[in-house]
Amino acid sequence: MKIYTKTGDDGTTGLLGSRRIPKDDPRIEAYGTVDELNASIGVARANGLPAEFDKLLARVQEELFLVGSGLADPDPSGPFQGLIGRDRIERLEHEIDELEASLEPLANFILPAGTAAAAGVHFSRTICRRAEREIVELSRHTNEHVCNNMIIYLNRLGDWLFVLARAINRSSETADVVWKGVSR
Repeated sequence: MKIYTKTGDDGTTGLLGSRRIPKDDPRIEAYGTVDELNASIGVARANGLPAEFDKLLARVQEELFLVGSGLADPDPSGPFQGLIGRDRIERLEHEIDELEASLEPLANFILPAGTAAAAGVHFSRTICRRAEREIVELSRHTNEHVCNNMIIYLNRLGDWLFVLARAINRSSETADVVWKGVSR
């Protein structure tokens, strides 16, 4: 099987089912950004992480494939809808609470920095926020179905990635980089 099909040479791509849409359609933008987020997490993982954090990020990469599948399936009753349930959102919330319990409370804004792995996770967080914005935009289009749990999941995932980046820095005994504000 060849990797290239030439079916997209006209500027369209296929959704699950037989529907083809332009490659710059908001649905394609949204799941393309979810794919970018997943790839950026892979880069963060390649920077070397303690096993406990690597395992968490590996699970999130699997879950992002579920988000992408749900976005690629425009049918509200399709087989890829509902794969992101409340249980996955609640697991992120629980992990945020656990990670935060081991961190110093934030008193200042921090910069997305620290170790290479933490900075990579911070970068993933920014992509996550863009994916969330794009999915919210898609959900506002008439006749476009988006499972609300995907929006909630990405919202929580952005918070989770922020806290995880801080925990990665802490585990390597690297301090968060405090934003010094505007100098005059």
